[in-house]
Amino acid sequence: MTFDDLALKYGIKGKTTVSRWVRQYGNGTRGKMIRVEQPGEINELKRLQARVRQLESALADANIDAALERAYTRLACQRAGITDVAGFKKKADGQPGMKP
Repeated sequence: MTFDDLALKYGIKGKTTVSRWVRQYGNGTRGKMIRVEQPGEINELKRLQARVRQLESALADANIDAALERAYTRLACQRAGITDVAGFKKKADGQPGMKP
């Protein structure tokens, strides 16, 4: 975006304010990415990053639960003498009160 576009988008009144900020706080060259954010945008980014971490943790927990359930089902079938675990799971899915 141009400096004028940024000033218009964020309601900055001075015509040279954005370019002065770039010279003062940036390295003064154009072509580098400079991100102008309002406080609400910064907070939203942090909130979304925290939500991603929370969802990644929940997914990891669900994967562990599924792996434990598969291992338990295999072990239960082995102890019960059932050799066709996949067949047992298909039968159990249609039966009330039976979970593979």
